[in-house]
Amino acid sequence: MLPATAGRAVDESQEVPVPVELINPEGLPTSDAYVQVGVATGSRTVYVSGQVARTADGQPVGGGDLAAQVEQAYLNLHTALSAAGAGFDDLAKVNVYVVGWDASSLPALMEGAGRVAARLGSFPIRPMTLVGVVALTEPDLLVEVEAVAVLP
Repeated sequence: MLPATAGRAVDESQEVPVPVELINPEGLPTSDAYVQVGVATGSRTVYVSGQVARTADGQPVGGGDLAAQVEQAYLNLHTALSAAGAGFDDLAKVNVYVVGWDASSLPALMEGAGRVAARLGSFPIRPMTLVGVVALTEPDLLVEVEAVAVLP
């Protein structure tokens, strides 16, 4: 079990508990990329629609480049969460859909994730489902990331 006492600073004198307890139960495999179980302990739930590689004005990002598209999709997820007063620490569940997924896609996926971590100082290691799909809503899209967050 991961510690449930981690917090996010509100000000210098106050600490708010993270509203999602993260657990890797014995008997299940562990990963550096995700956690097996997230228990929501907060009272507000935030549902974020699938985020894709588009700028704020709808322009495509990273045509044919999975790493660039992963980076933009997670930056958009961060923007959406921020609008609801949430952040990566509040995520309870993440679903990632990748066009044509196979094991050879993993380095590009991890590269894009690493760029986000470097840029924002954190990356969500949460319960995650990665699904290989035939296509997304527009032909240039390679990845879509949707999420559920819980706030205190």
